[in-house]
Amino acid sequence: MQEARERCPWAKGSLYTMYHDTEWGVPSHDDRHLFEMLILEGAQAGLSWQTILNKRENYRRLFHNFDAERVASFDEARIAALLADAGIVRNRAKVHSAVGNARAFLEVQQQFGSFDAYLWPFVDGQPRQNEWHSLGEVPAVTAEAKALSKDLLQRGFKFVGPTICYAFMQAVGMVNDHITACFRWAEVRSVPQASGKA
Repeated sequence: MQEARERCPWAKGSLYTMYHDTEWGVPSHDDRHLFEMLILEGAQAGLSWQTILNKRENYRRLFHNFDAERVASFDEARIAALLADAGIVRNRAKVHSAVGNARAFLEVQQQFGSFDAYLWPFVDGQPRQNEWHSLGEVPAVTAEAKALSKDLLQRGFKFVGPTICYAFMQAVGMVNDHITACFRWAEVRSVPQASGKA
C-alpha cells in the first residue's frame, strides 16, 4: 500500500522516517531517554543526524542503555576502549563530555529530584506548539534554548551550545516543530501531558 501521509521534508529514508514518525517531538519526561538524547545531540555536533541514528544501537550497548550512573563511573581505561570502537563517534572530547555530562546529570537529579523536573520549567512545563508552514521558518535557536544552554554550561555540561540545546528540545518534545502539513503535527499536539517523573 502506498504511503500517502505528508511528513516534514527532512524525514527521508527508513531510519529518519521511523524516528520522525514515532519519536521526534513527542514530549518526554523519562530521565533515561532525556539523558540519551542529550548525549546523542552532543555527539551529533558537526555531523549528520543520520550518522547518529546509524550508531544509536551501538551507543545504547556501549553506554549501558544510557544508564547515567554507570556512564558517570567510566574511567580512562573504559574511555580508551570506547575510543577504539568504530560503532560510535570516536571523538575524544565528545566521549569525555559524555562521561562528564553523566556526572553533571546525576547532580541535577539530586538537586531537583529528576532531570525532568529541572528541564521542563524552561518551557513553563508545557510544549511550545509552533505553527510553521515550511522548514525554512523553523529556527535554529530560541531564547529558551539559549537560557537552557547557559544554565547547563554553568552546571558543568559540555557540548550543550544553544543550537544543540534547541535540537534537543525539538527531539524530546519541549517544542513541536513539525510543519503544519505534516501528519505528526496534529498527533504530537494531542499527546496527553504526563506529570514529570524520574
